[in-house]
Amino acid sequence: MFLIPEEVQQIVDLAHDFGMNEIHPSAADRDKTHEYPAEIIKQLGEMGFMGMMIPEEYGGFGLDTLTYVLSLAEIAYADASVAVIMSVNNSLCCYPILVHGTEEQKQKYLPDLASATRLGCYALTEPGAGSDAAALRCRCDKLDSGDWKINGTKMWITNGPQADVAIAYASADPAARHRAINAFILERSMPGYGVGKVEEKLGICGSGTSELVFEDMVVPQSAMLGKENKGFHIAMATLDGGRIGIAAQSLGIAKRARDLAVQYAKERNAFGKPIAALQAIQWKIADMSTRIDAAQLLIMRAAQLRDAKLPHGKECAMAKLFASETANFCADEALQIHGGYGYSKEYEVERLYRDARITTLYEGTSEIQRLVIAKSVIG
Repeated sequence: MFLIPEEVQQIVDLAHDFGMNEIHPSAADRDKTHEYPAEIIKQLGEMGFMGMMIPEEYGGFGLDTLTYVLSLAEIAYADASVAVIMSVNNSLCCYPILVHGTEEQKQKYLPDLASATRLGCYALTEPGAGSDAAALRCRCDKLDSGDWKINGTKMWITNGPQADVAIAYASADPAARHRAINAFILERSMPGYGVGKVEEKLGICGSGTSELVFEDMVVPQSAMLGKENKGFHIAMATLDGGRIGIAAQSLGIAKRARDLAVQYAKERNAFGKPIAALQAIQWKIADMSTRIDAAQLLIMRAAQLRDAKLPHGKECAMAKLFASETANFCADEALQIHGGYGYSKEYEVERLYRDARITTLYEGTSEIQRLVIAKSVIG
């Protein structure tokens, strides 16, 4: 069931080669300068990686979720910052338009998003609504003309500073919580759309994260995604796919950390022999490798269930929970194996350690994943 088909492996290998040849060499510089990798994203768009699951009639390649997540893991192996830009565009922007959008919306947005001519983001989180997504305060008021007026602030929006298109959520009645939430496709060029504070972050510094501020933003009914008052359902269904994407990003970080640890352990001598010969180091590498394989199997299972259109919410949560905690475990162990050198910015494991930390937080904290899993099991 979990063998990777040859045609999938070919695309995954392509992602790996591009990642290590074109992305990885400049990853450390972007981490220092916080420069957005515009040219790399353009190249990923030209290669089809920015809209992998979009059907050909909308400008994509029509690939499956399995191919997407395994390819994404290889991009994350090279640079987690580039991977999260790719993940958000695919999972959180393209996907809801493809599934819930009108034909007009699909024709209007998907070709540009797939080619990276335009970049997408997902605007759900607010200063007072993170894990409790139903507590939105961003307002959408329906006008007599049938248009909508949107006011509010979003925060922690990945791709926020650069995005041209935002899948944004607002409430017609905050007291009604999830029952009054609507989803909209908003464009940066629309009057009232603004980029607020750009965050200075611990890790994934090559990807932009910011506030989005909507001030008296009047949009037509045609900007609504899906049916009125059904936005919360769209948000939660979209996050399932997003969680597989973050799980894949985590897998790439974990693999890179493990591989760097193995390489260093073979080269570093102590007590008259390479430290790879020491049982204490071997056990760390064994634990990292076992968790990595388990994480990949959970990711592949979730992806295959999603492709088969079978229930997969619990499985996505399991994959995201385990893979993200594996990324943090492997980055920590890799740094420990490097010793004092691992604490230096001259060594890549220091960046991996910082990049890994976000994976247990965004697109649902580990605590939220455990709640989703428990609710599914208990009923």
